[in-house]
Amino acid sequence: MAASGMEDERLSGEVRREEEDDDVPQLSAAAMEALREFLAEQQRPEEKDEEGREGGVELVAEDWRLSQFWYDERTARALVEEVVRLVSPSVSGSAAGAVACIACPTLYAYLKKTDPGVPAQLLEYDERFGQYGGDFTFYDYNRPEELPPAMKHAYRVVVADPPYLSKECLEKVAKTVSFLAQPEGSFLLMLTGEVQKDRALELLNVHPCGFRPQHSNKLGNEFRLFTNYDPADRLGGWDLGAK
Repeated sequence: MAASGMEDERLSGEVRREEEDDDVPQLSAAAMEALREFLAEQQRPEEKDEEGREGGVELVAEDWRLSQFWYDERTARALVEEVVRLVSPSVSGSAAGAVACIACPTLYAYLKKTDPGVPAQLLEYDERFGQYGGDFTFYDYNRPEELPPAMKHAYRVVVADPPYLSKECLEKVAKTVSFLAQPEGSFLLMLTGEVQKDRALELLNVHPCGFRPQHSNKLGNEFRLFTNYDPADRLGGWDLGAK
């Protein structure tokens, strides 16, 4: 009888735990799958190219709380190729220009790996990127012009990826772009959601390109690359027929 009583009590306890578990919020099947993919991505060794070197670059893990989503390798390399071209003396006829990377650490990392000699500054809220030393500047888009005076109008190329798809965020990042960019002859590449197309044109006079940026972890929002110049046969050129 004692054994039976203990068994009944154990079964009763299991039922109670199951009932309690029913009250715990559960992730949807889609959310669980996304979480599994994210964790697998963090543990996956970096792919090697045919010569055995690392095909990509090493970055800190994305922090979704900071709206961090890193570009995939194809996107990063295409952008870097364009940036290197834009800062070269052959394009402007003057000395090599500097690059400001606003909230786009993937681009900065690939740029420095591809051409370490290009002067580049990463503006980021996440202080983990302090590992880049003098190339890192703390940046809070809520204080768009609280930056070192030496950075004012110091950059020929500005690449910006506003962390949030809101009017407020884009307006404040636009102020930062104006602070950083050279008054004449500067180039702007903006990566943001399709939904920002009209605002981006109004605030920064940029148009969407045919090239579609992608992220390592796929996003539900459609992202576009916008520029203040027509890249012609590069990056798909301006897509002026985009709706």
